[in-house]
Amino acid sequence: MAGEGGTLMEASQMSEGTPLYSAELIQEDGAYKLVVTDRLRHTVQTAYVPRRAVEQLPTFLSKLNAKQTSGFRQP
Repeated sequence: MAGEGGTLMEASQMSEGTPLYSAELIQEDGAYKLVVTDRLRHTVQTAYVPRRAVEQLPTFLSKLNAKQTSGFRQP
């Protein structure tokens, strides 16, 4: 994944833990569709996402990765 100021990570560089969810953002006919797979329950949920939300994904991911994120519990 890549974000503003982030780096592209290969799958081999990611955590070796158990994947719980996977997500794909698909563009079709000018619309954006988010497909989330729950790998433990073997279920899939789909939602259409506004373009503005898609444009803000890098910012949201940066906030999740920030060391001093307020509102999120740090391990």
